[in-house]
Amino acid sequence: MASATMVRSILGKCTDGFAVAGALAVSYIALRLMCSVITGLKTYVFARSLGLSKDLKKNGTWAVITGCTDGIGKAYAQQIAAQGLNCVLISRTKSKLEEVAKELETVNKIQTLIIVADFSAGFDIYPAIQKKLEGLDIGVLVNNVGLSYSYPEFFLDVPNRDQMMKDLINVNIVSVTMMTSVILPGMVERKRGVVINVSSISGVGPTPLLTGYSASKAFVGFMTKCLESEYGSSGITFQTISPFFVATKMAKVKKPRWNIPAPDTFVRSALATVGVNSDTCGYWAHDFMRFFTRSLLPESFVTDHTKSSLLAVRNKYLKRQATKSE
Repeated sequence: MASATMVRSILGKCTDGFAVAGALAVSYIALRLMCSVITGLKTYVFARSLGLSKDLKKNGTWAVITGCTDGIGKAYAQQIAAQGLNCVLISRTKSKLEEVAKELETVNKIQTLIIVADFSAGFDIYPAIQKKLEGLDIGVLVNNVGLSYSYPEFFLDVPNRDQMMKDLINVNIVSVTMMTSVILPGMVERKRGVVINVSSISGVGPTPLLTGYSASKAFVGFMTKCLESEYGSSGITFQTISPFFVATKMAKVKKPRWNIPAPDTFVRSALATVGVNSDTCGYWAHDFMRFFTRSLLPESFVTDHTKSSLLAVRNKYLKRQATKSE
């Protein structure tokens, strides 16, 4: 009672106004939380049982997956093939492509087509890719190929910075743009198709010390939303997948945990969200963390905390490298 009297004496006539503002703020947060819970339940609990997930096979007989010889991309290829779609596998290492293609054909009794392409090479590779895809009934495109930093670093101190940024743009931005440009016209003509663009949580908010990567992944999310607005009414389903860490070589995580799933676990979850949620992390724990860090907390706080965490990773890496060179 005394504290309430003190507050009223300080705020005076503004007390009631601040009380209303506080109540509105709490109500807003509660509403956001309730909407998030409902979306999460719909996406991860009821989607399969209610038949809300997209049946990929109804969109065409072929799927195209980029960056498919390891990690998330390989898991997408395996699980899409398990649904009975033939797979076009595009990556830069022929031997790895042949290995994955043989596995998919043996296990799932499907057809495969491999295309060797180095996405860091830029625009020149796409006419050849387009020619090899001619005549295929492509119903699914998974733009998965990606490139990140070898370790967190300040922008001007990134090793071989100019070449690294060029490669990042070509792999993370040009590939999504041009593969969509190659395949989307056929989908629009047939009025069916699914385009899955694999982004990153680093593209959802600013990620200092991974500046080029963060910005390139933000491009992926914005492009996907724009395409959905333009061509969603044409029967095309678009989806942005923005995961936190998945236990892959790129993430430098070997052992899966509750919040760091194995690639097959992650992709199984993510594929169930196609047609249910167009902008998701693809995994329940990741969407929970996204809501907490990107919806409840101030962006400046999250950015500063992310910078501190990655700075510690950077310093540890540089110290280890210095020890090796001694």
